[in-house]
Amino acid sequence: MPVRARKGSPVDEQLAVARNLALQREWYGESLGDRVRRLVVAFDCSQAQLAEVLGVSAPMLSQLMSGRRAKIGNPAVLARMVMLERRVLTPEVASGDPEAIRAALEQVRDSRPTVSRPTEEWQGLPIGERDDQLVEALRAVAPPDELATAADLLREQCPRLARVLQHAASAEQGGSAPDVATR
Repeated sequence: MPVRARKGSPVDEQLAVARNLALQREWYGESLGDRVRRLVVAFDCSQAQLAEVLGVSAPMLSQLMSGRRAKIGNPAVLARMVMLERRVLTPEVASGDPEAIRAALEQVRDSRPTVSRPTEEWQGLPIGERDDQLVEALRAVAPPDELATAADLLREQCPRLARVLQHAASAEQGGSAPDVATR
């Protein structure tokens, strides 16, 4: 017979935290505490400063980190977290450049990400911002005409990859695909 803890007891709270942390690992790939701690270190900021950038109260962020709450209720908060995780990978932020760190935090704080279904013409990520790093990497490997040719060749068998290549080709030429996630 399973042990039942009295509601509100310390054992009941420990069981709830363990369940919430397990759910976070299932939903987010790891606990939110681990993800947030990495961001605090990478951006050399306090938990309260990070909460402000994400658009959530400091107590709420603390509850998410400790497992007292299981999920991020606002999809824009999760999108900002993903945006920050991507920014950590940029050379300027990774090197610890204070100006780059400040700029990244401000840009993410001021962003207005939305969660939407990809449109027919652009099957981008449904959460976050247009992946400029990917586009720049593709442009570093091949000129726009080669990217467009590769997109044409892949259109039938790999339509999503073809759209990414076409986007990189058109971005190089000054055009751009619709930005489905940031407004």
